[in-house]
Amino acid sequence: MTIKIHPTAIVDKNAKIEDDVVIGPFTIIGPEVKIRKGVQIASNVVVDGRTDIGNNCRIFHSAVIGTIPQDLKYKGENTKTIIGDGTIVREFVTINRSTSIDNPTKIGENCLLMTYVHVAHNCQIGNYVILANSVNLAGHVLIEDRASIGGMTPVHQFVRIGCYSFIGGFSRIAQDVAPYTKGTGIPYKSVGLNSVGLMRNNFPVKTRILLKKAYRIFYNSHLNTTQAVNKIKDEVEIIDEVAHFLEFVHNSKRGIAK
Repeated sequence: MTIKIHPTAIVDKNAKIEDDVVIGPFTIIGPEVKIRKGVQIASNVVVDGRTDIGNNCRIFHSAVIGTIPQDLKYKGENTKTIIGDGTIVREFVTINRSTSIDNPTKIGENCLLMTYVHVAHNCQIGNYVILANSVNLAGHVLIEDRASIGGMTPVHQFVRIGCYSFIGGFSRIAQDVAPYTKGTGIPYKSVGLNSVGLMRNNFPVKTRILLKKAYRIFYNSHLNTTQAVNKIKDEVEIIDEVAHFLEFVHNSKRGIAK
């Protein structure tokens, strides 16, 4: 087993560390931490609590992961943080463990969290998500696969952000952002389908055409949500992506940002 731990690092003897892990100087690893194969941790990092870091993750200088939530309801429960394989956590990122035992803070595979990102308790982040510099997620935020959020953007607690969506920097997100869309601003305004993102991810032309038709009905027809959804069901072929769009709208509790 090849593990490289700098002599100034403090690694609890009960931490579980797999092969090919590198831990840099002055880093602190707590007793309930699990670090899987190929993880590289730089200097001055803190990993605490019941934190599970997936294979081949990279964690940069001064990140803090798995510390107690910034939530007055938290009473010291032994809650958890999970980070998926291949995720990159850049400098000064903070990730809090969950408030509740049955709903851990979770970050998916192959995500990129840029400098000064904050992920609060009970957030659920999918795979291949990009959070640019200083994105701040409040508690219980859900982000689906391959969404991207531009820098300096706060996201309100309990907000949901749909898959393949693109949010421009310096926005403020207080309502749900529908999948496959793009937008920006304070207040946030949806400005179209995320056509570039869909093309880059090899969505077929037919799929993009049907999503654009659904988008125009929902956002540009001046109908209320119920009317727009019914019109989409009547006029647009319900392929999987359109069905997901409709399901996302149906399940929204905070309303869809338009």
